Amino acid sequence: MLPDGTHGPHTFVDDLNNPELEQEDFEHLSRSLRMKKGHPITICDGKGNWRTAHFSEIPERLGVINKVPEQSKSLTVGFVVTKGDKPSLVIQKLTELGIDRIVLLSSERSVVRWDKNRSEKQILRLGRIAREAAMQSRQVRIPLIEGIQPIKIAMQESGVALAHFGGAAPTLSNPTIFIGPEGGWSQTELGGCAKTVTLGGSVLRSETAAIAAGTVLVMLRNGLLAERLE
Repeated sequence: MLPDGTHGPHTFVDDLNNPELEQEDFEHLSRSLRMKKGHPITICDGKGNWRTAHFSEIPERLGVINKVPEQSKSLTVGFVVTKGDKPSLVIQKLTELGIDRIVLLSSERSVVRWDKNRSEKQILRLGRIAREAAMQSRQVRIPLIEGIQPIKIAMQESGVALAHFGGAAPTLSNPTIFIGPEGGWSQTELGGCAKTVTLGGSVLRSETAAIAAGTVLVMLRNGLLAERLE
């Protein structure tokens, strides 16, 4: 059973048996959501376990710990990092959808180049965005966000497909979909991957394609979309 909002807002703590809210979370709940001491909330460890509680800096535990089993198929979406704050939007929406792992990529046609220092700072920032999105959407797990990897290395893992106009329909046989830069994948990159998948008949912006890929994968896993036989 997942938290559905009937027991109030959802937040994360390190230890469900000895819960303590982070100051930022406490201030958000008390100021933005006007929570008062004793109001119902759900607390979660971000690893699939949650319980009901009463709101306070040190929440009063109420219900038993609910353990939500992991999905039978782990889903991954990766995307070549884009300019501006678009990566934040992608991280937020993929988290809300329930994607398990998000991979930041670089490619031959990458426009954005992060050095080590900037990459570490961005990963921390994007991790906070994922955590906030998981709270808002009442997820019981926070997606793993992996730092920038060259596509030629990332696509060597099993189950990878590159999103590409004219590819096959996505299926769960390829639970990892990578999204290219605005200029598309190079011929070398396309030739190095065994599978390409289409996300529709339109040419999509990178951030739109990443969100579309996440939506399709989650719907396939949840049985809301039938897999097309090739």
